[in-house]
Amino acid sequence: MSVRRKKEQVAEIIEFGAVKVVVRNGRPEAADTFQTFVRPVVSPRLTEDTTLFTGIRQEQVENAPILAEAIRRFTDWIGTTEYYLCSWGPDDRRQLIAECKRHGIPLDWMINHNDLQRLLSKELRLEKHQQIGLMNALEMLGIPFTGSHHRALDDAINTARILLKMYDRLQLKKNRLSEYADPESEVVYSTGHFANQPFAGLSALLAERD
Repeated sequence: MSVRRKKEQVAEIIEFGAVKVVVRNGRPEAADTFQTFVRPVVSPRLTEDTTLFTGIRQEQVENAPILAEAIRRFTDWIGTTEYYLCSWGPDDRRQLIAECKRHGIPLDWMINHNDLQRLLSKELRLEKHQQIGLMNALEMLGIPFTGSHHRALDDAINTARILLKMYDRLQLKKNRLSEYADPESEVVYSTGHFANQPFAGLSALLAERD
């Protein structure tokens, strides 16, 4: 996701991006992508800093759907097949939960969330609570970054590429929202290029298909 955040403003999602990863014949593959801009409603005008940071312009969000409609389109796109929601780091989940609660949007679709940053850090045996940054992870795995940093779909695509490469070594878990820790109670730190640059993008949906 792309999120507009300034100290004097409420953080709001302004772009939503995802990659659908399906498993066919025991192997994962990227099957589809989802992207939509989201119209902010608390502070409708984007700041110059936000545009410089994300590349997202005011005219791109002015006629975009509000968050509730964006999530409806997203869940329609997911479909009814069992799925896992994956993101790079905990921030996407935290932001989605906070905004959905603020606007009274149901969260029943928020299931089977897995933090790929944490799973990969554990697989690489990093120090406890040390989380590798997206750019460093790509470099370590020999995957070149593609697209634009801080854009929801591009970050999602790059995160999905990590999932595709590490699929056999990362164990995704089933869970429900009530099982998650208080979003404010989790403390991690990042290394490298992605430190202090959260919101890597809601990244991958893994669905078993015949």
